[in-house]
Order: sequence, then structure tokens, then C-alpha cells
Amino acid sequence: MLKAELTDRETPNEFYVDSLVTMFGVHLLRNYAGARKLPQAPKGGLSNRSARRVREFLEVNFSSKIAVAELAALCGLSPSHFILAFTKTFGEPPHKYLLRLRLDFAEKLLIESDLSIAEVAHLSGFSDQSHLTVTMSRYRNRTPRQVKLQR
Repeated sequence: MLKAELTDRETPNEFYVDSLVTMFGVHLLRNYAGARKLPQAPKGGLSNRSARRVREFLEVNFSSKIAVAELAALCGLSPSHFILAFTKTFGEPPHKYLLRLRLDFAEKLLIESDLSIAEVAHLSGFSDQSHLTVTMSRYRNRTPRQVKLQR
């Protein structure tokens, strides 16, 4: 998955790559570090307080670069435990949740403003117009131009 993300023609999703690297590191440690007893997988998701804290943080900072370790620190968890707990709580991994927030905001701007697609991409947290176009096409089956023309 990491190789595919890094070799695609589109700009790699840094948050997704960070998640994959974290999970790969955990895999290496669990399987090759010689530890005899593996830590138990989390039984539940995030606490209500942690879930609220992470949701509020992402809603305010979704357009910035965010590392998994930064979100995990908000909850006092390791990055690997955080990814599992987040996924259990929100029903999707952190990188997809963040992409959804960015795409929702981009669509809102495209419909409600006269900003250019490049400006919308920048304000929504995408690296450039083509990154927004590729991501929106992939996850929403339409391009920013199509959304803009709908209004």
C-alpha cells in the first residue's frame, strides 16, 4: 500500500503515508523485535472526551498538515493504538476522515464562492489544483469543475 501511494502519479497523501509508516513500524516491532508477549489490541474506541477533542481539532485544523502522532498525543495514546481506536469510533481511518472533511469544505467553497479551483484547493488543504481534482474524482466521482458548474 505504501509503495502504491508513493508511486501513483498524484501527490501522495502525507497523512495516509504517515499512517502506513506507523503501522509498518508496529508490524516490524511486533514480529521481529523478539518480544514474547504482544500487547493486547484495544477493546474499544476512543473515549467520548478524546473523540470530541480529536473531532474539534480536525474540524479547526483540517486544512493544515497533521501527523498521526499529533492526534494520538491529544488522546494520550500511541499512534498505532490511536489509529485502531479512531477507526473503531468513527468508522473510518483518520486519513479518510480528514479527506472527507477537506472534500466537503472544497465542495462548499466551489458551490458558494467565486474562488478559483486553485484557491479552493489551497484553502481546503490540498497541495494544488490537480491534487484536489484527482482526489475529488477518486472519492466523489466528479471533478471540481463539475461541482462549480452545478451551482
